Amino acid sequence: MSRLKLLAPVLLLFSLGAAFRIVRTYPHDSEAFTQGLVYHDGFLYEGTGMEGMSTLRKVDLATGKVLQHIDLPHAYFGEGIVIWKDKVIQLTWKSKIGFVYDLATFKQLRTFTYARQGWGITHDGKRLIMSDGSATLFFWDPETFEEIGRLPVDDNGKPVANLNELEYIRGEIYANVWQSDRIARISPTTGHVVDWIDLLPLRAQAGRPQQDVLNGIAYDAKQNRLFVTGKNWPKLFEIRLQ
Repeated sequence: MSRLKLLAPVLLLFSLGAAFRIVRTYPHDSEAFTQGLVYHDGFLYEGTGMEGMSTLRKVDLATGKVLQHIDLPHAYFGEGIVIWKDKVIQLTWKSKIGFVYDLATFKQLRTFTYARQGWGITHDGKRLIMSDGSATLFFWDPETFEEIGRLPVDDNGKPVANLNELEYIRGEIYANVWQSDRIARISPTTGHVVDWIDLLPLRAQAGRPQQDVLNGIAYDAKQNRLFVTGKNWPKLFEIRLQ
C-alpha cells in the first residue's frame, strides 16, 4: 500500500473535551481486541485480549501488518503492555499474573504475580504505573513489581473509575476510561484530571458499533505523534490536540 494513501484530509473535530484533528489514518487489524499499545523505535507493539485469542504483537505502523507475535496460553486474557528497557511486560485480566518477554525475540523470561486485576500499564521513566479498573492508579518498582505507591484519580473531587489503558505523555498520565471514548489527562502528582479528550467522533471514522470502544494510546516522543485506536477497530489514528 502506498504511503500516500495513508494521508487523511486534515479534519478538525470538536467534542465535549479538547478539540483534535486527524493527522493520518492507518490500517489496523479488526480482529485485534486491543488492550495495550506502545510505540517504540518505529514500530507499534500491541497486546490483545479475549481468552484463547490473546497475543503480543509487533506491528508495522504504515501497513498494519503483524511482523512478530506470540499467543498467550488459552487460560489468560491479555491486557496492557509496557516496554521497560529491553523487555516487554504484559498484564492479564483476572489471573493476577504478568509476563515478561525479551523485546527483540518475544521469548518469555519470567512471570510475576500481583494482588488485583490487571488492566493498563505504562511508566514514567522511574516507576511502572498500572490500573485495575478502579479510580486508583498504582506505582510499581519496575524490577521487582512491588507496589511503591498509589494515586487516587478524581475530576473536580469525583472519583474517575474504569481507568484502563495508560500512556505517559509529557509529564501526564493519559488513561482510557472503559465503556467510553474518552481519555483522561491526569496529573501524576495530584491525581486530578487536568483535561478530557473526547474521541467519540472517531467512532464514525472507524465505522465501529457502540460495544467496540476506544482503547489504545501510543506516543512517539521523538516526533510528538499521538496514536489511538479501539477494540476491533479497522483503523488506527494519528491525532493532534488543538
